[in-house]
Amino acid sequence: MIYRYFTFLCFLLTFSLYAQIDKEGLDKLDVEALLVKELTTGEMIYSKEALKEVKPASLTKIMTAILAIEQGDLNRSVIITPEMISVEPTKAGYKAGEMILLEDLVKAAMIQSDNDAAMAIAVAVGGSVDTFVERMNEKARQIGMNNTRFTNPCGYDIGDHHSTPVDLLALAEYAIQNPLFNDMTRQNRHLYYSLNTNRKFVAKTHNRLLGRYEYAVGVKTGYTSKAGPCFIARAKKEGNDCLIVMLNSKANRWSVARQIFEQVFVQPATALSEEA
Repeated sequence: MIYRYFTFLCFLLTFSLYAQIDKEGLDKLDVEALLVKELTTGEMIYSKEALKEVKPASLTKIMTAILAIEQGDLNRSVIITPEMISVEPTKAGYKAGEMILLEDLVKAAMIQSDNDAAMAIAVAVGGSVDTFVERMNEKARQIGMNNTRFTNPCGYDIGDHHSTPVDLLALAEYAIQNPLFNDMTRQNRHLYYSLNTNRKFVAKTHNRLLGRYEYAVGVKTGYTSKAGPCFIARAKKEGNDCLIVMLNSKANRWSVARQIFEQVFVQPATALSEEA
């Protein structure tokens, strides 16, 4: 407990260089939690409910993807099993017996947030879903996600599946150190084929900043009925590199994120509006 609040205090002490950010406007936004960090300087520009326990929804798939990438064999094929496809939408629609390249599964999980792809990754990389989830939690501890517990690779609200905004920020900061991860998260579309049936799949992003806001470079969207609309967004412009963690947003995620980025990147900053 002491460590958590010491960390939060450190965040508060870093709010200096970006005093022009409209914090009053941010305070009025209808979001459960919101963090804004400038990665070049390491400054936490804004923080709301950084330590609150939240449902991470498909932001979970950042962990699923980075574990698959780090295991290093993305060129191997994965045979789809009934267990992998017994999931709720969103899903790619694989059929049992189809062979999909592991790299394509990772892209499908990250770009379109396909749950059958995430389950296939878990079984292929971990040997079983349970073993993979153990690896997720072990990695979480390694990178300082001290108040996170994963129960599944997709982000379902199953059991005690939870995180905090500051933990999700740590996960995103860790993942974006990987060039391949970054390449995947900036894609708004991925075309691929089953290796043995040649069936075509197209993964399309839910991130409405990609391709519409020129500085956007990722990262991941999420939604469940309990988590609400979630978004970890990243944009880079002229030496600035900004990361946003937004949980359970009733405001328009895309508009809010874009306005925040412009306040960080452009002087004088444009005032944020509560309306999306």
